[in-house]
Amino acid sequence: MNKFITTIKNIFAIEDLRTRILNTLFFIAIYRLGSYVVLPGVDPSRLDTKSGGIFGILDTLLGGAFSHASIFALGIMPYISASIVLQLLTIAVPYFQKLQKEGESGRKKINQYTRLLTIPIVMAQSVGFIATINQDALVSPGVFFTVSTMVILTAGTLFCMWLGEKITDKGIGNGISMIIMIGIVSRFPGAIIGEAAAKGMRGSLIFLIELAVLFFVVMGVIILTQAVRQIPVQYAKQVGGVSQLNAQRQFIPLKVNAAGVMPIIFAQSLMFVPAIAASAWKDSDTANFIGQKFSDYTSWQYNLVFAVLIILFTYFYTAISVNPKQIADDLKRSGGFVPGVKPGDATSEYIDEVLTHITLPGAIALALIAIFPAIALLFGVTRPFSAFYGGTSLIIMVGVVLDTMNQIESYLLMRHYDGMMKTGKLKGRTQNIALAS
Repeated sequence: MNKFITTIKNIFAIEDLRTRILNTLFFIAIYRLGSYVVLPGVDPSRLDTKSGGIFGILDTLLGGAFSHASIFALGIMPYISASIVLQLLTIAVPYFQKLQKEGESGRKKINQYTRLLTIPIVMAQSVGFIATINQDALVSPGVFFTVSTMVILTAGTLFCMWLGEKITDKGIGNGISMIIMIGIVSRFPGAIIGEAAAKGMRGSLIFLIELAVLFFVVMGVIILTQAVRQIPVQYAKQVGGVSQLNAQRQFIPLKVNAAGVMPIIFAQSLMFVPAIAASAWKDSDTANFIGQKFSDYTSWQYNLVFAVLIILFTYFYTAISVNPKQIADDLKRSGGFVPGVKPGDATSEYIDEVLTHITLPGAIALALIAIFPAIALLFGVTRPFSAFYGGTSLIIMVGVVLDTMNQIESYLLMRHYDGMMKTGKLKGRTQNIALAS
């Protein structure tokens, strides 16, 4: 406890870090306040705040703003969709590939295109959102309500995007990820209270077991997020124009889960296709069977297909996010090499082989984490609380917390304070140098 209090004192003793933390809290408070401002023309007392399926997932990520029809009902999600589209374009379109290689100026142009693409995406999604609102909750439905709601939701998403960029510039952590995490965390107290109430005094032991299982699941996600395979790299040391090979050995850290949460997001979006397609052939017994099984995310058919899609998308997204050829070229230009492997194509093939081997266990672990909420639900955990046992929500929370802790840790170590952890290491404390991939 004394260590914790000392660490908090050290954090707030650094003026720049203290200012950034206070700025982050201020921006987060603005975001949460906006999440409770209901759209004009909507009666909040008539809204159906219990969302299921894809809407339930969105509502969890948005901290309840979706089901409460707030001005931030779509939150930052259209910006995320635009970012995914731009990432795919950097693979397929040569112009965007060129921008990606231009360094900081290219990233700025890509960010600008992402912001512009966000506008049509949020306007299109706002039309779909209006259709999901309970018509009894609309005070005066019509063209004016539709147009005004589209404008307000677009402005709300752009404001959330601005808040995220301000958190990144003036606060601590990645602003966009921080906004998503805050929305998720805001549902956790209500979920855990609801779970405790559902179990009651007789089920207190079961509730404690559920908390223990949740703890180990979180530890597993942290291990998956932090796990890396280190490839040793040797650099030639230049002394008076003569190369010497006694330089310090460094490492290329290849993440076991290089794709992050993206495979779950892609797979989850496709899992609604069978149910939608089956609804078009209601007279068919096969279509009804498919629609029934794929509308229930606790069925083994749903989870089997979901897990397979996650594994496939993990390989796909890892292939587009980690370029072994580029890593090998960067090593060759900087005078580095992998011991026992020839520079150039041989190094690229070696890195690709290692990446392929470590991606499989990472993909399987990611698939297990994704289907764990369904497993928890089958064991009697309430639906709101089961969402925190895995899936998109848990991976985002763990990733954002670790990233924020890394930044705080860096500030502390730069000012010669002790780090946040007495034992163990955060990524920011490792001695190995990460090469840009």
